[in-house]
Amino acid sequence: MQGGLRSFLSHGNVIKNAVLQRVRMVNPLLQPIASSRFESVTPARIEEHGFESTTIADIMKDKGKGADGSWLWCTTDDTVYNAVKSMTQNNVGALVVVKPDENKAIAGIITERDYLRKIIVQGRSSKSTKVGDIMTEENKLITVTPNTRVLQAMQLMTDNRIRHIPVIDEKGMIGMVSIGDVVRAVVREHRQEVERLSAFIQGGY
Repeated sequence: MQGGLRSFLSHGNVIKNAVLQRVRMVNPLLQPIASSRFESVTPARIEEHGFESTTIADIMKDKGKGADGSWLWCTTDDTVYNAVKSMTQNNVGALVVVKPDENKAIAGIITERDYLRKIIVQGRSSKSTKVGDIMTEENKLITVTPNTRVLQAMQLMTDNRIRHIPVIDEKGMIGMVSIGDVVRAVVREHRQEVERLSAFIQGGY
């Protein structure tokens, strides 16, 4: 999966460079003008309108209320069995774990990987083991904020080999994004960038 993501990002750069090279090949006399125009004007507009500027907040807005994963949680006192059952019923691969008190402060995260490695492989009972015993604890939890750029989130997820990442603001957890959400956003960004570069070549800017 990580190799595929790196390949995709590399492919995006190849497309961009190929388009710029095409600008110079079409009319070498326009090279100084095209280069100057692209370097001084177009990057600012690309940055402003989409390429590498999509944030986690944009992803969550696209997912819509009720699909942002903010309700996908369990407590440290829940059994692993019930947590996995909730994941299965909601077709997700992770739940945020909160403390069983009124404030429901974040305590960590439990994922399918935790279940496989710490329950199945070790021969433990999911019905008698508490979530708090196998979760990834808060001090090891990797999170993003709504203002985090999508490519930064992708880097965090690939570097740390994780597929789900909680979204946190000053009030606490507001949602969860998956590697699938991030990949779709990056694909959309690259597609939009190619369209903008094509418009630039054709005089659309």
